[in-house]
Amino acid sequence: MQTGFDVNLQGVRQRIDKAAMRVGRDPDDIKLVAVSKTHSVNSIRQAISAGISTFGENKVQEAETKIEELGRDAAEWRLIGHLQSNKARKAVQLFDVIESLDSVDLAKRLERICIEDGRSELPVFIEVDLAGEETKSGVSETQLPELVRILAHCVCLRFDGLMVLPPFSDPEASRPYFQKLRAIRDGLQKNGAFKYGDGELSMGMSHDFEVAIEEGATLVRVGTAIFGERVYAQP
Repeated sequence: MQTGFDVNLQGVRQRIDKAAMRVGRDPDDIKLVAVSKTHSVNSIRQAISAGISTFGENKVQEAETKIEELGRDAAEWRLIGHLQSNKARKAVQLFDVIESLDSVDLAKRLERICIEDGRSELPVFIEVDLAGEETKSGVSETQLPELVRILAHCVCLRFDGLMVLPPFSDPEASRPYFQKLRAIRDGLQKNGAFKYGDGELSMGMSHDFEVAIEEGATLVRVGTAIFGERVYAQP
């Protein structure tokens, strides 16, 4: 008998498949990042049992509790929320990928910590703020080139892609932001900014990930559509 979780996950996967096929893409080229922030360890265990292998967390402290109980190797752990500089060392220790790199200073700090702690490689995405919202993090389009230049000289940080979080609105209202991020990625790609691959695009959430896929997303960050409404995480 299927649980509500099983039905939700099946629905999300079907929506990914349909969105990809509408634009002639292979659904297997799109990675599902299950956003587990505020959800319990038991919910994450259920997701792992259902075949989900990648999780996105917003806060270092909350993620630390979950990762300690589930195990560092139980899944791929991604930081998708703003990273405070005083949490940088712990983030380097906990996460496989940091998707929310948003400043030159943070890049330099992460690089230094990786060297000090003996971590040879840390994949990062630059979070780009295309809407200029004061309540959100991210580098502006004008600040982006400087951060890309810094990453090009890093020994440990590996620049793998871009991330965007458009203003919450109707899914179609997100489309221009996704199109813009893809255009920025394409320009960086032509200039050889990505050491490995063509440059990932992390864009799209529960309400607009289908539009993001149509516009080239290679990762979608889906929480509510899988786990249901947010709850206070219980260890």
